[in-house]
Amino acid sequence: MKKSMSTRDKTFWAITIPVLALFFTFNTLPMIKGFIYSFTNYRGYGSYEYVGFRNYIDLFTDSRVGKSYLFTFKYALTGTVLVNVLALIMALGLNSKIRFKSALRGIYFVPNILGGLVIGYIFSFFFTYILPVVGNTFQIGFLQNSILASEKYAWVGVLIVGVWQAIAMNTIIYISGLQTVPHEVYEASMLDGAGKWKEFWSVTFPLVMPFVTINLVLSTKNFLMVFDQIMSLTKGGPAQSTESISYLIYRNGMDGGQFGFQSANAVIFFIVIVAVSVFQMTVMNKKEEQL
Repeated sequence: MKKSMSTRDKTFWAITIPVLALFFTFNTLPMIKGFIYSFTNYRGYGSYEYVGFRNYIDLFTDSRVGKSYLFTFKYALTGTVLVNVLALIMALGLNSKIRFKSALRGIYFVPNILGGLVIGYIFSFFFTYILPVVGNTFQIGFLQNSILASEKYAWVGVLIVGVWQAIAMNTIIYISGLQTVPHEVYEASMLDGAGKWKEFWSVTFPLVMPFVTINLVLSTKNFLMVFDQIMSLTKGGPAQSTESISYLIYRNGMDGGQFGFQSANAVIFFIVIVAVSVFQMTVMNKKEEQL
């Protein structure tokens, strides 16, 4: 005879089934439908026809798509390096013996709590109105005009906002890693006469390498998928100089009548993100083994 389910099993399935149903409905099903639409000329409305791999072929000849990929990778590479360097420095400071350490940890985490769009609109006002006034008052040339209006430097403004908001979470992860390092290791390095710089490179950094790997993968993925900062600061401008892949997919897919084409772009972008993450994990895991 079949064993009747216990109360614990019933509770487990009562929680799991609705969660799986919601996940499939709002995540997996749209992803499957988007993959299907990538083989069509669907405009987001009306009828459509299957066009095979034409959308995927056209992606490699579309200059706007290529430009958005170049911007996104430049932004992600620079942002990942800056965030991880600054976050590690902050983590070292916040993990040391300083006054008001708990209060400082709470204060620096505030940017991560606020929404990306809210932060973006605040910085947009700052870049557009506050900094030009400061530049004109003190005759600082590069501040006299909004950086967001510059085709050459607008991406720097987007980068500043993205890094400022992302640094908090990375710092938390690094602090967690630093707290796993045994104090006895530092005592041994002190007895060997190691200075602070050598102690960091020979003791601290190798022991927190797994946390470096986590931060590199997460920050790269998040910067590649940048959307909120673009939406609130530049909307892809000026002259499409800050148009990220995510923003292009949203803009032309929803409003530009290219739903099928941008669905193909989304599929390729998903593959690119997975490939980059796997590459990072492989390289960093080998680095951990060497250390």
